[in-house]
Amino acid sequence: MKLNKPKLIDGDGTRIDGRKPDEIRPLKIEVGVLKNADGSAYIELGNTKILAAVYGPREVVPRHEELVDRAIIRCRYRMLSFSTSERKSPAPSRREIELSKVIREALEPAILSSYYPRTAIDIFIEVINADGGTRTAGITAASLAIADAGIPIVDLVTAIAVGKIDGVIVLDLNELEDMYGEADMPIAVMPSLNKITMIQLNGVLSVTEFREALSLALKGINKIYELQKEALRKKYVELGE
Repeated sequence: MKLNKPKLIDGDGTRIDGRKPDEIRPLKIEVGVLKNADGSAYIELGNTKILAAVYGPREVVPRHEELVDRAIIRCRYRMLSFSTSERKSPAPSRREIELSKVIREALEPAILSSYYPRTAIDIFIEVINADGGTRTAGITAASLAIADAGIPIVDLVTAIAVGKIDGVIVLDLNELEDMYGEADMPIAVMPSLNKITMIQLNGVLSVTEFREALSLALKGINKIYELQKEALRKKYVELGE
């Protein structure tokens, strides 16, 4: 039971952090931030800060896990001990293990893994600071890190959460909105192909609300997608100078 629920949205439609229902938090994206990774990316979405690194394609260890027709995709999502208000145990939690699987499954459809049989592509997502939307920001950053590693993909994967707070459909929930809202729906999409690779729903939405939420999420995803492409272009323009 949720006690002492704060008022999340005012009568004029202003949210607790000053945003309108259809606004995402301030977004910062950088590509190629780690020298020793094959590909890397950093993302700030409001106060949520995430670093993603990709290694591979490389030899599979242990060898019995390799696949003869494609690369195996391995993903580890981890919240650092200082990423939350209460110190988190460094041991992987059940949620982290579950989200590692969810993120891997959201990214796999974009990766042309058949180009690299008998190899592994390892994706590491480190949550430096958590304020809601870590799985979707992690997917967005990891997709860029994969592209930065030079691994062929059919499209970038872009993700955002949409939900319902105080009866209003809103884009990009922060931690308080996620905690006290009525619904939270993370979505991942390959935008140029218009294909959803992940959709989850925590809470209840009517059919009308679901359609409104999906439409709002896709608008947010298209904005982030343009910023993803710009971050990639910026890195390679700088390398060419």
